[in-house]
Amino acid sequence: MVTIAELISLAADSSLAEVMIDLEMKVSGRTKEDIWGEMARNLVAMEQVVEKGLTGVASVTGFSGGDAPKLTDYLGKMSPFSGKNTLQAARNAIATNELNASMGVICATPTAGSAGVCAGVITMMKEVHGVNENQQVNFLFTAGAVGLAIANQASISGAQGGCQAEVGSASAMASAGLVELDGGTPEQCGHAVALTLMNTMGLVCDPVAGLVEIPCITRNAMGASLALLTADMALAGIKSAIPADEVIQAMDQVGRKMPTMFKETAEGGLADTPTGRKIAAQLFGKQ
Repeated sequence: MVTIAELISLAADSSLAEVMIDLEMKVSGRTKEDIWGEMARNLVAMEQVVEKGLTGVASVTGFSGGDAPKLTDYLGKMSPFSGKNTLQAARNAIATNELNASMGVICATPTAGSAGVCAGVITMMKEVHGVNENQQVNFLFTAGAVGLAIANQASISGAQGGCQAEVGSASAMASAGLVELDGGTPEQCGHAVALTLMNTMGLVCDPVAGLVEIPCITRNAMGASLALLTADMALAGIKSAIPADEVIQAMDQVGRKMPTMFKETAEGGLADTPTGRKIAAQLFGKQ
């Protein structure tokens, strides 16, 4: 079982990204060049998804879509309260998940429903800070290492652990990726993971009408925004009192005890509001 503590120990003389590449080489038997090339293709896919999503796309149902261009307009006219970095990452996250809802091809990171978080953050870093391809690909390997550790100890599935397991995990992955991208230590990456997950713990998966639209799309924006905040906190030297692996295990406990109505069944939360039920009835004739 891969843990955050183990990753940090292995990265003592390198980086979490390098550790992830080495682990993948051992498991798959593939070369570093082959593994790197595949991740670089994932990056290209993410960038293409954001680009398409920013043009304004609508979901098949018509209940979501077109919000990413609104944030583009807002960024050009206003001085956003959340700052340009945060809002641009959130915008790109929304663009990704709006394309997903329109049946476009996306890169699951770690799932389709949470694909916008890492994509939103890393594309923003290129747009605003000019990070190069190598830095972006390394970000994705770091994020992947964290996702592996979470999946090994808990779940990345909303159906198993609620949205804390999907958007929460994606946000933790992005936060650690940012910390390492900025030159932070493996230990700081661990604190970023813990700080993120402890603040998404308990988040339910309650998709209206059972579709990955409401509230999934805007939750990806939240996850991207949180990743930026917790990365800054970790880089500033703020530490989590609870180690990352223990936070992951606590998240797993919460997910296991969470009622099934809050785990992707569309039986509780926002899905069970009067408006949520009305939307489901319009789509499927359900009351």
